[in-house]
Amino acid sequence: MGRWRPPAPQSSPYITPAGFDALQAELKALWLRRRDVVAALAAAAAEGDRSENAEYIYRKKELGGLDYRIRYLQKRLPVLNVVRELANSDAVYFGATVQVRNDAGELFTYRLVGADEADPGSHDISIDSALAKSLRGKRVGDDVQISTTDKSTTYTIESIRYTQRF
Repeated sequence: MGRWRPPAPQSSPYITPAGFDALQAELKALWLRRRDVVAALAAAAAEGDRSENAEYIYRKKELGGLDYRIRYLQKRLPVLNVVRELANSDAVYFGATVQVRNDAGELFTYRLVGADEADPGSHDISIDSALAKSLRGKRVGDDVQISTTDKSTTYTIESIRYTQRF
């Protein structure tokens, strides 16, 4: 049995201006960090035997991780579509802040953003997530059912608003 897996589906290319600026700032910071790591790697390599040099091994792994992220951002940034104007609609679309109530009566607030700027801690969910996909196009009062492997939850849309938080 092989390890081959099909490639992951491509995420939506939409992003807010703030998210795009954050990715560009991250790329710039990564280049600066890379410069420091390369200098530390050169210093560690100059110490001699590399096979038993923990600092050299650590810096090589760190450099590989930085290069991986830099390569990803360099490929991803040009294909992103920055959404500067939000839909002013009574339905849920990209950029909407949605309040939903679950079966237990708990109220949750989510903002639909691009996959590259999703942050569950601040309740920003990816437009590609299961919840966002089922919310898209729905209006206040509509019910949405989300099924996971172990349970099914019904959410009722309480409010939809679009703020120019971008």
